[in-house]
Amino acid sequence: MKVWVLRHGEAEGHARTDAERNLTAHGREEVLRSAGHLIGQPVRAIIASPYVRAQQTAQLVREALGFEPEIRTVPWLTPESNPLEVLKHLDNDDDVLLVSHQPFVGGLISYLQHGHLRQPQAMSTASLAELEGDFPLAGLMSLLSVRNP
Repeated sequence: MKVWVLRHGEAEGHARTDAERNLTAHGREEVLRSAGHLIGQPVRAIIASPYVRAQQTAQLVREALGFEPEIRTVPWLTPESNPLEVLKHLDNDDDVLLVSHQPFVGGLISYLQHGHLRQPQAMSTASLAELEGDFPLAGLMSLLSVRNP
């Protein structure tokens, strides 16, 4: 199975709340460049944080890929979420794209690759990580690549 982890594109510096920050024009361009790396990949589900910038990122990727299924919005992909909780939710999904935020994405990649959170992966805005393994278990997935837009 593969898991792609995409950090949202560049977002506005301020909004009424952090959850309401929109992507900037530059952020949209970043996302489209990263989406290009997913063309031809066997993505079966797009799961995203409920924050506006992550939803916008997921929608841009969905459109770029011509992906028909709806984006699944979940509360366990926010910046404050615990990477240790994610594995409970991934056992029913193969070849999934997760769209979320730092510091969460860096910790999740570390947890999937190393089995701990002590070596978080650096992820710029719209960075795309690709992991592969037989099962989404802590320390049992291999990091194949990290692409920056």
